[in-house]
Amino acid sequence: MAASNWVVKINEQLESMVDTSTEMEHWRKRSIYKIPSCVTDLNRKAYIPQAVSFGPYHHGKDHLRPMEEHKHRALLHFLKRSRKPLQPFVESLKEVVQVLKDCYDQLDVSWQEDTDGFLQLMILDGCFMLELLRLYIMPYIRRDMLMLENQLPILLLNKLMAVESDKAKDEGFVNKLILKFCFFSSTHFSTKHKCLHVLDVYRKSILFEENLSKKKSGHRSSGSARYRGDSDDIIRSATELNEAGIWDISFHGGVLKLPTIVVDDATESIFLNLIAFERLHVGAGNEVTSYVFFMDNIIDSAKDVALLHSQGIIQNAIGSDKAVAKLFNSLSKDITLDPESSLYAVHKKVNAYCKKSWNEWRANLIHTYFRNPWAIMSLIAAAFLFALTIAQTIYTVYPYYHPSDPSPSRPNLPSPRHFH
Repeated sequence: MAASNWVVKINEQLESMVDTSTEMEHWRKRSIYKIPSCVTDLNRKAYIPQAVSFGPYHHGKDHLRPMEEHKHRALLHFLKRSRKPLQPFVESLKEVVQVLKDCYDQLDVSWQEDTDGFLQLMILDGCFMLELLRLYIMPYIRRDMLMLENQLPILLLNKLMAVESDKAKDEGFVNKLILKFCFFSSTHFSTKHKCLHVLDVYRKSILFEENLSKKKSGHRSSGSARYRGDSDDIIRSATELNEAGIWDISFHGGVLKLPTIVVDDATESIFLNLIAFERLHVGAGNEVTSYVFFMDNIIDSAKDVALLHSQGIIQNAIGSDKAVAKLFNSLSKDITLDPESSLYAVHKKVNAYCKKSWNEWRANLIHTYFRNPWAIMSLIAAAFLFALTIAQTIYTVYPYYHPSDPSPSRPNLPSPRHFH
């Protein structure tokens, strides 16, 4: 009987199931997610704001309550600067309140039903964030602003800014404020890119523009190991690559080009939240995930970090090289390199280059004899002495095998006779 009821229930759900396009449209509205516990359990602190909550997910938590007073003060300053009452801001957001709600995945029913409370939350948090961005106060909050569960829709910030400036400032203005606050400038990123929230602005700003146009919709990062069944899928460490003659994420002519990265106390949290966003958001791509996987593969020890630092790739702001190595090795848990990633092609080229013995021999020669001017001078002197030794040997041995021809003897002529 129970089995029969289950069959009926499944059939009813199947009949009421929406088509694929409708379901995809539903997911495309989402941009701010609650991260699954299977992910957060690995490092809870990386996903929980420490100073301030933005949005509904962490609102009201005890350790974040002290910042609520600052939010109200920021709202008053915001309104005073705009020389407008609160009402036009409320009216503007009422037009898009459902869109704002749809941005949040798994939004609690209490927020869904209490539209006035949700609008109040959006206005308070939105004005506070804009004040932080514009006045550049409380920079230590940057870490909290780059957490996936602690995001505000960029639509909210643009709407508030449009009312305040009478639509004098375009949507790119908020993006500029975000990049400035995050200490980031990118020649590859146009502030007019359509972004979803602060974390998305930051993510797109650290990616090359050509990668943005190549991203595939619906891609997710998955997997768990550095080894994926083929020896070509294991890239060597930075030290091994250096010994194979690779150094300058593109690869051409034996030169591996890597972007400079500053590693500080916020790096781990930022990367983990970027990876979570790429995993959960349909169409986000997986460029950051691939980069983290790539870096984990070339960093095995403190020696690799020291080498990357010496080449200007890593700027270490957390102290020991060992700590940096441990950080990158921990970031790559449960991720793998997507075969469609642009880094996958680089990965293959690097491994193919390393397999050629001549490249390693040449690199060893360079590292051993051309590391500094004294080594070069010693090599030149040794080569010169070796050449002289060979010349001397040839000069000594050659006459033995090729003796000089004796002088031709004079013919014996008959002595002249005298006739009397």
